[in-house]
Amino acid sequence: MFSEAITRKIQGSAASLGIQVDLLNASTDSELNAAFADAARQPGTAIMLGPDASYTSRRFQIVSLAARYAVPTMYIAREFTEAGGLISYGPDLANAYREAGTYTGRVLKGEKPADLPIALPTKFDMVVNLKTAKSLGIAVPDRLLAIADEVIE
Repeated sequence: MFSEAITRKIQGSAASLGIQVDLLNASTDSELNAAFADAARQPGTAIMLGPDASYTSRRFQIVSLAARYAVPTMYIAREFTEAGGLISYGPDLANAYREAGTYTGRVLKGEKPADLPIALPTKFDMVVNLKTAKSLGIAVPDRLLAIADEVIE
């Protein structure tokens, strides 16, 4: 589920591009299945999965639904693309974990957590799965492949 601010940005950006965006909140197996089944009935529809820990823990199920219904799906974490998803773009979690370690060290050395600045991700990863693209009949532009951090063949 996206925050209200992110939802407004998504809808505003989509409108400026002439794209219709329907935001769904799917948290149960039946809601996820229904979302993919519905997307499959509408040609030209794709799904962008938002950041949610319950999605990450169910990534194999979600990637399987995307494949079963042949729905192009974008994910926020590379684990989905490694599991067979089409494309992911999101914060580099290994880098975020290193940053968390740095903050932990600062706290252990006596700094107060409330005095530490809020750190936002600074490094992002894009992973493209060409095998999945081929199975969906999608030709991935060379420009996209050139800027991807990893291409799974």
